[in-house]
Parts: sequence; C-alpha cells; structure tokens
Amino acid sequence: MRLETGSTGRAIPLGPSSARTVRQSDEAAMARVAIGDTSAFTVLVRRHSPALYRVSVRMLGDSHEAEDVVQECFVRLWQHAPRWRPAGAGLFGWLHRAAMNLCFDRFRKFRVVTAEALPDPADNAPLADGLIEADEARLAIVRALNDLSERYRAALVLCYYEGLSNAVAAEVLDLNVKAMESLLHRARKQLRALLEARQFTAHDLPCCYTECAA
Repeated sequence: MRLETGSTGRAIPLGPSSARTVRQSDEAAMARVAIGDTSAFTVLVRRHSPALYRVSVRMLGDSHEAEDVVQECFVRLWQHAPRWRPAGAGLFGWLHRAAMNLCFDRFRKFRVVTAEALPDPADNAPLADGLIEADEARLAIVRALNDLSERYRAALVLCYYEGLSNAVAAEVLDLNVKAMESLLHRARKQLRALLEARQFTAHDLPCCYTECAA
C-alpha cells in the first residue's frame, strides 16, 4: 500500500488503483535510473523521501539522523538500480526496508530524545484543560515508544503511524505475516504496560493513538 502525507502530517492510504499507478510509475522510473537517468532519480527522491523521513525520525527521535538515513537510502538505491527488480511491495518496500535497517544500525549506537520529540513550548495564553491533557498524553506515548526495543518500535511505527498492512510491514522487517502479527501484538502489550506505569490508559490518549495502545 502506497501512502502520502496529509495536511496533518499523518500518513493517508491511497486507494488500490492509485497505489497500482504509483507502483507502475516507480518501476518505469527505476528502469531509467538503472541507465543513469538523474531526472527519474529525482522524481523517486521527491516521491518517497517524506514517508522515509517520517519513519526514520520516529524510530530515531533525531531529525538530523533521520535526514542522514534518507540520504543514505537513496545513495544505496542509485548504486543498486542496475540490479533492482520489482518484487513484493515494490520500490516502496525496498526503500522502507533499507531505511529500517539503517535505523536499526543507529538505534544500537545511541538512544536519544530530542526537542523534536517533545511538545512545543507553551505560549503565554492559558490553555484549555483538554489541550493540556492531550499534550501530556502525546508526550507520554512518545516517551513510551522511545523506551521500546527497536523491533517493537518498528512494528508500531510501520503499522499504526504509517498505516502499512501487516503483509507489507512483514516484508519491510523481513518476517512472515504470522511472525509480524505476533511482534505487533507483543509491541502493543509492552507499550500499554509502559503507559499504564505512567498512569495513562488508551482512554486518556488522543484518538490517533488509541488503537496503537489499545
């Protein structure tokens, strides 16, 4: 399933026909990249960079590291283009698998929470209680995600934040679908436990997070 970014910054799934058109366009572009066509390469960079950046920054919690991951993904794509063949989730899956593996490499070296992961500073105007509570809940889930293992975080980021199907997420993480479902179940359970330890439940979270922590 191909995704694009909506006005809220969350991933919005495209319909089957649109996803098929994007995939066919990717394959045609890759055929040109394979013979050194830089304009086709630029099209692919513009098309896929936003999703790769979203995944990387949620995995790493660092915008600069996420940018480096995206850049390295496309360096690898350029180098691999003559040998690339469409399979599975196509170029979308290939790029996401490359990005996730690069994140795993960095994830093992450091664990950070940067300013980008924290709520925006409050201005001098008083906030409604509901907004304060939502901000606290968002911060709680960001911190809980940061405390998860790399595989658990990856499962939640791919399936709930990016909206990938279990089958596509399984391909990205090099798992079979049954193993992916088990990983996702354990990730949700661990996230829920971390949130409950902070006195948060799914009912306390903004609606965009409730399924992730349910």
